[in-house]
Amino acid sequence: MTSISVKQKLMLLPDQPGCYLMKNEFGKVIYVGKAKVLKNRVKSYFSGTHDGKTQRLVSEIRDFEYIVTSTEMEALVLEMNLIKKHDPRYNVMLKDDKSYPYLKVTSEKQPRLLYTRKIKKDGGKYFGPFVNAYAAQETKKLLDRIFPLRKCDTMPKRVCLYYHIGQCLGPCVYDITEQENKNMVEGIVKFLNGGYQDVKSQLSEKMLEASEALNFERAKELRDQIQYIEAVMEKQKMMTADLVDRDVFGYHFDKGWMCVQVFFIRQGKVIARDISVFPFYGEAHEDLLTFIGQFYLQKNHLLPKEILLPQEVDAELVSELLQVKVHQPKKGQKKELVELATKNATLALNEKFALIEQDEARTIKAVENLGERMGVTPPYRIEAFDNSNIHGTDPVSAMVVFVDGKPYKKDYRKYKIKSVEGPDDYASMKEVVRRRYTRVLREEGELPNLILIDGGKGQIKAAQDVLENELNLFIPVAGLAKDDKHRTSQLWLGDPPEMIHLPRNSQEFYLLQRIQDEVHRFAISFHRKVRSKSMFESTLDNIAGIGDKRKKMLLRHFGSLKKLKEASVEDIQEAGVPKPVAELITKAFLSNE
Repeated sequence: MTSISVKQKLMLLPDQPGCYLMKNEFGKVIYVGKAKVLKNRVKSYFSGTHDGKTQRLVSEIRDFEYIVTSTEMEALVLEMNLIKKHDPRYNVMLKDDKSYPYLKVTSEKQPRLLYTRKIKKDGGKYFGPFVNAYAAQETKKLLDRIFPLRKCDTMPKRVCLYYHIGQCLGPCVYDITEQENKNMVEGIVKFLNGGYQDVKSQLSEKMLEASEALNFERAKELRDQIQYIEAVMEKQKMMTADLVDRDVFGYHFDKGWMCVQVFFIRQGKVIARDISVFPFYGEAHEDLLTFIGQFYLQKNHLLPKEILLPQEVDAELVSELLQVKVHQPKKGQKKELVELATKNATLALNEKFALIEQDEARTIKAVENLGERMGVTPPYRIEAFDNSNIHGTDPVSAMVVFVDGKPYKKDYRKYKIKSVEGPDDYASMKEVVRRRYTRVLREEGELPNLILIDGGKGQIKAAQDVLENELNLFIPVAGLAKDDKHRTSQLWLGDPPEMIHLPRNSQEFYLLQRIQDEVHRFAISFHRKVRSKSMFESTLDNIAGIGDKRKKMLLRHFGSLKKLKEASVEDIQEAGVPKPVAELITKAFLSNE
């Protein structure tokens, strides 16, 4: 059911284009969308029937905002900026961090040819994407042999190995003219823009000349380069004869999921393809527009000369947004390319459905079932805590976050216990919960739907005391107890806590096991690191000439106490320690033994 305030807002929605921001009970933006007509689009979420995935989104909405724009183009640009700003968890498209390999000729006075996965507006010339890192690196190796641009990041004072093997002209020592560099850059550009056949012909002529001059070693080098060109550049099947660089989009959607396939055609050949599968919550062709905008403007894919799109997409909008030629072919080879991309998208989505359903059973469905059994709102965001210490020494705590039943490692946190002396789990729990949620409130971060504590009734009570009596937060807190074999056995919830019975073979029980194992692993690994550092520093405390700065330097160099103990005086000197102090360190370890 929607609240009265939301119903009232629905009545006031304008008949204009714009963006809308859906918020949850904590005021966090969970979804951003755009619309040609705000009134119709936003109302559609609160009327009619939806698939289970969209119902879940709607069930979390407690409020919304909207921003009116003058045009659909403004709405599209604003939507992308709002998604980037708020990172709403239901807008999953941007969470795909795939990047492709490119080759880049820098704009420096003495230019370089580089391998990169990032495109920047720095005046450089970019070529790609390549089918994979290996293809890009092999092409670079080939170009390094043919066009000897400088290789060093900074100019050395003398020529290096690249000069001696003929892959650099040595601008660090010799005057390389601007024209020489320009000729090499033009050669690389021509080569990567399909002119490698001309380079191959030139190399063949030079090979014959070298052979006739009886310079067989040089002829063999040229022959190897020709074969290398054939091996690296002539593997792909020709798709078009006009050699225009273009990207071809095809998509398919079903059951609230969409698959987008992009074919990268360079010099008439399909050199790579991008496959993206994601849930969507609006109109399919509208969400495809957003995807295309993000693909180029926020994921920084290199814009081609031309983009091919299916008929139902707003090509004018895409062309205006990206400032590139956009076609929606109705016949011929280009139409066949769009159909091929669409066919691949359909096949990929059908293959994904079994995996998606299996994954949802383990994650989202498990979360929803867990909420139902506990009698709380489905805990789509769970934060779990675990304390770790050995007889009260170096006490630490760790927190892990699960969103939609999956680890969300970006939000994991580690804590050194500051205010508690000795092994006091309850006081440690209070400190960490206080620090965590005081900061979340201060920074207006996202609050969890459920807090899990590794422990029983005492730990639950400690966490509840801080949340409710100090921070005025009423978030369900549950305790996870373990059996004598250290396995997840019981779930406690409420005030006073009562045991929640979960079938041992249920997905919700397996989810709790995964969370408890993960937070325990994270806490233990952090404690070992802290304890190791503490032991390292305490061992060096009584050695003359060793202060905090040198302790840190030695720890950074050796990494562990064990490696420092095994080190010789010379090894310790290499870490930047004077010989007399290094000798004192080795003597201290010998006397301890």
